[in-house]
Amino acid sequence: MTVEEMRDILIEGFDPSKLKKSKKVDEGLRWRDIQSAYQNDLVLNDVLVGIENIRIGSGNKTELCGIIRRAGIKGIIPLKESGIDIEDANALNQFRALTGIKVSYKVLNFDKEAGIFVASRKRAREQMAEITLRKIDEGYNIYCVIREVEPGHVVGDIGGIDVHIPVFELTYGWVEDLRDRYEPGDAIEVQVMKIDKEKQEVKVSAKPLLENPFPECLERYKKNGEYVGTVSGVEEYGIFVNLEEGVDSLARHLKFQNVQKGDQVLVRILGIDAEKERISARIIRVLS
Repeated sequence: MTVEEMRDILIEGFDPSKLKKSKKVDEGLRWRDIQSAYQNDLVLNDVLVGIENIRIGSGNKTELCGIIRRAGIKGIIPLKESGIDIEDANALNQFRALTGIKVSYKVLNFDKEAGIFVASRKRAREQMAEITLRKIDEGYNIYCVIREVEPGHVVGDIGGIDVHIPVFELTYGWVEDLRDRYEPGDAIEVQVMKIDKEKQEVKVSAKPLLENPFPECLERYKKNGEYVGTVSGVEEYGIFVNLEEGVDSLARHLKFQNVQKGDQVLVRILGIDAEKERISARIIRVLS
Protein backbone atom coordinates (compact mmCIF):
# COMPACT_ATOMS: atom_id res chain seq x y z
CA MET A 1 0.00 0.00 0.00
CA THR A 2 1.38 3.42 -0.96
CA VAL A 3 1.32 6.57 1.16
CA GLU A 4 -1.34 8.01 -1.14
CA GLU A 5 -3.55 4.93 -0.57
CA MET A 6 -3.19 5.34 3.20
CA ARG A 7 -4.42 8.95 3.33
CA ASP A 8 -7.79 7.86 4.73
CA ILE A 9 -6.13 6.44 7.86
CA LEU A 10 -6.36 8.87 10.75
CA ILE A 11 -3.14 9.62 12.64
CA GLU A 12 -3.46 11.67 15.79
CA GLY A 13 -1.60 14.98 15.49
CA PHE A 14 -0.82 14.61 11.79
CA ASP A 15 -0.62 17.96 9.97
CA PRO A 16 0.08 17.63 6.21
CA SER A 17 1.56 21.17 6.16
CA LYS A 18 4.28 20.05 8.58
CA LEU A 19 5.25 16.97 6.64
CA LYS A 20 8.99 16.90 6.06
CA LYS A 21 9.84 15.09 2.86
CA SER A 22 13.21 13.73 1.92
CA LYS A 23 14.19 12.95 -1.64
CA LYS A 24 16.70 10.53 -3.00
CA VAL A 25 19.52 12.60 -4.46
CA ASP A 26 20.45 11.90 -8.08
CA GLU A 27 23.73 9.96 -8.20
CA GLY A 28 25.17 12.38 -10.74
CA LEU A 29 24.48 15.36 -8.48
CA ARG A 30 26.11 13.59 -5.54
CA TRP A 31 29.38 13.31 -7.47
CA ARG A 32 29.21 16.76 -9.06
CA ASP A 33 31.31 18.63 -6.45
CA ILE A 34 33.90 15.88 -6.32
CA GLN A 35 34.29 15.69 -10.11
CA SER A 36 34.41 19.49 -10.42
CA ALA A 37 37.04 19.77 -7.67
CA TYR A 38 39.14 17.08 -9.37
CA GLN A 39 38.90 18.62 -12.85
CA ASN A 40 39.46 22.22 -11.72
CA ASP A 41 42.06 21.55 -8.99
CA LEU A 42 39.81 23.09 -6.33
CA VAL A 43 40.09 22.95 -2.54
CA LEU A 44 37.12 21.50 -0.63
CA ASN A 45 36.36 21.54 3.10
CA ASP A 46 34.64 18.83 5.14
CA VAL A 47 34.75 17.41 8.65
CA LEU A 48 37.22 14.61 9.33
CA VAL A 49 34.77 12.13 10.87
CA GLY A 50 37.07 9.22 11.69
CA ILE A 51 40.23 7.20 11.12
CA GLU A 52 40.45 3.74 9.57
CA ASN A 53 43.04 1.28 8.32
CA ILE A 54 42.20 0.91 4.62
CA ARG A 55 43.66 -1.24 1.86
CA ILE A 56 44.66 0.99 -1.03
CA GLY A 57 45.54 -0.54 -4.39
CA SER A 58 45.80 -4.21 -5.29
CA GLY A 59 48.08 -5.37 -2.46
CA ASN A 60 47.14 -6.49 1.03
CA LYS A 61 48.94 -3.67 2.80
CA THR A 62 46.69 -1.24 4.66
CA GLU A 63 47.25 2.45 5.33
CA LEU A 64 45.97 4.66 8.12
CA CYS A 65 43.46 7.05 6.58
CA GLY A 66 41.25 9.87 7.75
CA ILE A 67 37.59 9.63 6.71
CA ILE A 68 35.55 12.48 5.23
CA ARG A 69 32.10 12.43 3.67
CA ARG A 70 30.66 14.67 0.97
CA ALA A 71 27.02 14.25 -0.05
CA GLY A 72 27.17 10.80 1.55
CA ILE A 73 30.20 9.74 -0.51
CA LYS A 74 33.15 8.39 1.44
CA GLY A 75 36.51 10.09 1.02
CA ILE A 76 39.83 8.99 2.46
CA ILE A 77 42.93 11.01 3.31
CA PRO A 78 45.96 8.72 3.76
CA LEU A 79 48.25 9.71 6.64
CA LYS A 80 51.04 10.47 4.14
CA GLU A 81 48.67 12.99 2.49
CA SER A 82 47.51 14.52 5.80
CA GLY A 83 50.17 17.23 5.97
CA ILE A 84 51.54 15.64 9.17
CA ASP A 85 55.16 14.50 9.38
CA ILE A 86 54.76 10.71 9.39
CA GLU A 87 58.22 10.33 10.94
CA ASP A 88 57.07 12.25 14.02
CA ALA A 89 56.47 9.94 16.99
CA ASN A 90 53.36 11.97 17.78
CA ALA A 91 51.94 11.73 14.23
CA LEU A 92 48.96 9.55 15.20
CA ASN A 93 47.90 11.89 17.99
CA GLN A 94 48.22 14.85 15.63
CA PHE A 95 46.04 12.99 13.13
CA ARG A 96 43.48 12.26 15.83
CA ALA A 97 43.47 15.94 16.81
CA LEU A 98 42.04 16.75 13.36
CA THR A 99 38.95 14.59 13.87
CA GLY A 100 35.72 16.46 14.44
CA ILE A 101 36.91 19.61 12.65
CA LYS A 102 36.73 20.80 9.05
CA VAL A 103 39.83 20.06 7.02
CA SER A 104 40.80 21.32 3.58
CA TYR A 105 41.63 18.82 0.85
CA LYS A 106 42.11 18.31 -2.89
CA VAL A 107 40.63 15.32 -4.72
CA LEU A 108 43.40 13.08 -6.10
CA ASN A 109 41.20 10.44 -7.77
CA PHE A 110 37.77 8.86 -7.45
CA ASP A 111 36.01 5.59 -8.17
CA LYS A 112 32.26 5.91 -8.73
CA GLU A 113 31.80 2.17 -8.90
CA ALA A 114 33.43 1.67 -5.49
CA GLY A 115 31.74 4.82 -4.15
CA ILE A 116 34.95 6.36 -2.80
CA PHE A 117 37.44 9.13 -3.50
CA VAL A 118 41.01 9.75 -2.35
CA ALA A 119 42.04 13.19 -1.17
CA SER A 120 45.09 15.11 0.06
CA ARG A 121 45.11 17.66 2.86
CA LYS A 122 48.83 18.16 2.29
CA ARG A 123 48.39 19.40 -1.28
CA ALA A 124 45.48 21.63 -0.30
CA ARG A 125 47.58 23.27 2.42
CA GLU A 126 50.50 23.74 0.03
CA GLN A 127 48.22 25.62 -2.35
CA MET A 128 46.69 27.65 0.49
CA ALA A 129 50.16 28.50 1.87
CA GLU A 130 51.30 29.70 -1.55
CA ILE A 131 48.30 32.03 -1.78
CA THR A 132 48.76 33.26 1.80
CA LEU A 133 52.45 34.07 1.29
CA ARG A 134 51.59 36.08 -1.83
CA LYS A 135 49.02 38.17 0.00
CA ILE A 136 50.51 38.87 3.44
CA ASP A 137 53.37 41.11 4.48
CA GLU A 138 55.00 42.11 7.76
CA GLY A 139 52.60 44.26 9.77
CA TYR A 140 49.48 42.67 8.26
CA ASN A 141 46.70 41.50 10.57
CA ILE A 142 45.27 38.06 9.92
CA TYR A 143 42.99 35.53 11.62
CA CYS A 144 44.57 32.44 13.15
CA VAL A 145 42.65 29.23 13.94
CA ILE A 146 44.12 27.42 16.94
CA ARG A 147 44.84 23.73 16.32
CA GLU A 148 46.79 22.68 19.41
CA VAL A 149 47.02 24.16 22.90
CA GLU A 150 49.89 23.50 25.31
CA PRO A 151 50.50 25.17 28.69
CA GLY A 152 53.10 27.56 27.25
CA HIS A 153 52.21 27.91 23.56
CA VAL A 154 49.60 27.33 20.89
CA VAL A 155 49.90 26.05 17.33
CA GLY A 156 47.64 27.80 14.86
CA ASP A 157 46.84 27.98 11.14
CA ILE A 158 46.90 31.22 9.14
CA GLY A 159 45.96 29.80 5.74
CA GLY A 160 47.91 26.61 5.13
CA ILE A 161 50.82 27.76 7.32
CA ASP A 162 51.37 26.51 10.87
CA VAL A 163 52.44 29.16 13.37
CA HIS A 164 53.77 28.56 16.89
CA ILE A 165 52.78 31.32 19.29
CA PRO A 166 54.40 31.37 22.77
CA VAL A 167 52.42 32.62 25.74
CA PHE A 168 54.35 35.92 25.92
CA GLU A 169 53.16 36.76 22.38
CA LEU A 170 49.51 36.09 23.25
CA THR A 171 48.88 38.28 26.26
CA TYR A 172 50.22 40.77 28.77
CA GLY A 173 50.53 39.58 32.33
CA TRP A 174 51.10 36.07 33.65
CA VAL A 175 49.24 33.03 32.35
CA GLU A 176 50.01 29.75 34.09
CA ASP A 177 48.32 27.49 31.54
CA LEU A 178 46.99 28.54 28.14
CA ARG A 179 44.59 25.60 28.22
CA ASP A 180 42.53 27.65 30.67
CA ARG A 181 42.05 30.31 27.99
CA TYR A 182 42.02 28.56 24.63
CA GLU A 183 40.87 25.35 23.03
CA PRO A 184 41.28 23.88 19.53
CA GLY A 185 39.02 25.63 17.03
CA ASP A 186 39.22 29.06 18.66
CA ALA A 187 40.07 31.91 16.29
CA ILE A 188 42.20 34.90 17.27
CA GLU A 189 43.50 37.93 15.40
CA VAL A 190 47.28 38.20 15.11
CA GLN A 191 49.82 40.44 13.40
CA VAL A 192 52.51 39.18 11.03
CA MET A 193 55.91 39.96 12.54
CA LYS A 194 58.36 38.15 10.26
CA ILE A 195 58.17 36.12 7.02
CA ASP A 196 60.63 33.63 5.54
CA LYS A 197 59.10 32.82 2.15
CA GLU A 198 61.76 30.26 1.23
CA LYS A 199 61.09 28.15 4.32
CA GLN A 200 57.38 29.12 4.32
CA GLU A 201 57.72 30.19 7.94
CA VAL A 202 55.78 33.04 9.49
CA LYS A 203 56.05 34.51 12.99
CA VAL A 204 52.96 36.18 14.40
CA SER A 205 51.94 37.88 17.63
CA ALA A 206 48.64 38.88 19.20
CA LYS A 207 50.20 41.51 21.50
CA PRO A 208 50.41 44.39 18.97
CA LEU A 209 46.62 44.21 18.71
CA LEU A 210 46.13 44.35 22.49
CA GLU A 211 46.26 47.44 24.67
CA ASN A 212 49.43 47.44 26.76
CA PRO A 213 48.42 48.22 30.36
CA PHE A 214 51.90 49.68 30.98
CA PRO A 215 52.86 52.37 31.81
CA GLU A 216 49.35 53.80 32.33
CA CYS A 217 48.53 51.23 35.05
CA LEU A 218 51.44 52.50 37.17
CA GLU A 219 49.37 55.54 38.04
CA ARG A 220 47.16 53.19 40.05
CA TYR A 221 49.90 51.32 41.94
CA LYS A 222 52.47 52.98 44.21
CA LYS A 223 55.44 51.58 46.09
CA ASN A 224 54.43 50.54 49.64
CA GLY A 225 50.78 50.71 48.65
CA GLU A 226 48.57 47.72 49.52
CA TYR A 227 46.17 46.25 46.95
CA VAL A 228 43.79 43.32 46.60
CA GLY A 229 44.69 40.79 43.91
CA THR A 230 44.06 37.20 42.82
CA VAL A 231 46.69 34.48 42.72
CA SER A 232 47.19 33.71 39.01
CA GLY A 233 50.00 31.19 39.30
CA VAL A 234 52.25 29.40 41.79
CA GLU A 235 55.80 28.62 40.69
CA GLU A 236 58.90 27.39 42.53
CA TYR A 237 60.43 30.85 42.40
CA GLY A 238 57.36 32.78 43.56
CA ILE A 239 53.67 33.55 43.43
CA PHE A 240 52.05 35.61 40.69
CA VAL A 241 49.22 37.88 41.85
CA ASN A 242 46.97 39.48 39.25
CA LEU A 243 46.08 43.08 40.05
CA GLU A 244 44.10 43.79 36.88
CA GLU A 245 43.88 42.51 33.29
CA GLY A 246 47.44 42.13 32.00
CA VAL A 247 49.09 43.31 35.23
CA ASP A 248 50.63 40.75 37.60
CA SER A 249 52.99 41.18 40.52
CA LEU A 250 55.50 38.56 41.67
CA ALA A 251 55.69 37.78 45.39
CA ARG A 252 57.75 35.43 47.51
CA HIS A 253 56.23 32.30 48.98
CA LEU A 254 54.69 32.62 52.42
CA LYS A 255 56.62 31.02 55.30
CA PHE A 256 53.74 29.51 57.22
CA GLN A 257 50.88 29.36 54.74
CA ASN A 258 50.27 28.04 51.25
CA VAL A 259 48.13 29.72 48.63
CA GLN A 260 46.71 28.36 45.41
CA LYS A 261 45.52 29.71 42.11
CA GLY A 262 42.31 31.68 42.53
CA ASP A 263 42.94 32.76 46.13
CA GLN A 264 42.29 36.42 46.89
CA VAL A 265 45.15 38.14 48.70
CA LEU A 266 46.33 41.55 49.86
CA VAL A 267 49.79 42.49 48.59
CA ARG A 268 52.19 45.31 49.39
CA ILE A 269 54.10 46.73 46.41
CA LEU A 270 57.86 46.49 47.03
CA GLY A 271 59.16 47.76 43.71
CA ILE A 272 58.10 48.86 40.24
CA ASP A 273 60.25 48.57 37.11
CA ALA A 274 58.43 50.58 34.45
CA GLU A 275 60.97 49.76 31.74
CA LYS A 276 60.76 45.97 32.23
CA GLU A 277 57.03 46.20 33.10
CA ARG A 278 57.52 44.30 36.36
CA ILE A 279 56.04 44.72 39.81
CA SER A 280 57.45 42.98 42.88
CA ALA A 281 55.27 42.52 45.92
CA ARG A 282 54.77 40.73 49.22
CA ILE A 283 51.63 38.95 50.29
CA ILE A 284 50.64 40.36 53.66
CA ARG A 285 47.26 38.75 54.02
CA VAL A 286 45.28 35.90 52.53
CA LEU A 287 41.65 36.97 52.12
CA SER A 288 40.18 33.75 50.76
